[in-house]
Amino acid sequence: MIAARIASRKMLVSKVVSARTANLAFRTLRTSTSTTATEDVASASGAWKNAAGALLAASGLVGGAATLTMCEQHRQSNVRDPNTIYAQNAAAKESEAEHKEDMSIHNMKGDMSCYAKVAVLADKRETEKLQRQMSQPRKQAEESSPAIQATSAAAPDASPADVTAEEQKFEEATRQAKKHSGGLKLFSGNGNMALALEIARFLGINLGKATVGKFADGEVNVMVHENVRGKDTYIIQPTCPPVNNNIMELLLMVSTLRRASARRITVVIPYYGYARQDRKMQARVPISAADVARLLESMGIDRVIAVDLHCGQIQGFFGPRVPVDNLDGGVVGLDYFGSKDLHNPVVVSPDA
Repeated sequence: MIAARIASRKMLVSKVVSARTANLAFRTLRTSTSTTATEDVASASGAWKNAAGALLAASGLVGGAATLTMCEQHRQSNVRDPNTIYAQNAAAKESEAEHKEDMSIHNMKGDMSCYAKVAVLADKRETEKLQRQMSQPRKQAEESSPAIQATSAAAPDASPADVTAEEQKFEEATRQAKKHSGGLKLFSGNGNMALALEIARFLGINLGKATVGKFADGEVNVMVHENVRGKDTYIIQPTCPPVNNNIMELLLMVSTLRRASARRITVVIPYYGYARQDRKMQARVPISAADVARLLESMGIDRVIAVDLHCGQIQGFFGPRVPVDNLDGGVVGLDYFGSKDLHNPVVVSPDA
């Protein structure tokens, strides 16, 4: 092991000596080249390149031999190649670095021998070389890939000028739908389909898709073909003749929507059946108006809208959790007949 170390140190010393010799030859050649005539520039340049190549090949301490451009070696012209100038600058810098390294060897303090000093300097250069090799891939990766920020870039805000009228209308409809927890749904039974269609046209919405029919044995068949989960639903169903069929359709439609997880169920009853049986006129008779109210309430309605109830006390047949709105139809009738320009009209009304 000791013999191998001594041999390696001797090899390093021989390289340093050869580098010094080549450096001195290079300086002498450069001085002679500057004093030669113009016509000998090409030949002197080629000789200088050969000397510089020998210098770099001899110095194994810089990590391998270097190559120089030999384009002017056989050129008999006075025009210099720019590459030659760049190569001269690089060689001058390398020679200066070697000179500094030599001076650093001599300036080392302590009882170290020349072999030890050369070995320390070689280890130092090897470490710097490894650091440069490791730093180059990292720099390339940083330059090729963009920096990842901690937070995503904020989306550009759309100015009001960039939003069209249709987009504004759509946004308004979306906010309105969110306000109503998903939108409004309007359904109707067979009591008065024409009235339901007219209301839907006035509101600007489509009538909900539902099947309200009968089976072969006369039973009522109800099926809703739309998603009503979380929706505000309205059922337009007057309980006019045939009263029992219309009431049964209304009850089953309320049950269907409630089991389908509708948010709110409001029944619109323009004509409230059994409204005249609002009290006991004699013994052993039902109060049918109150019983119909209990049936509707037990099915899970949230609100009732009626028109011109037989008597206002019917609102009290519903519990406090089911408010009732009794609309006055006379206001609409007065406006309608007033616009007809009638002369000496006569109004005939039965006992309601």
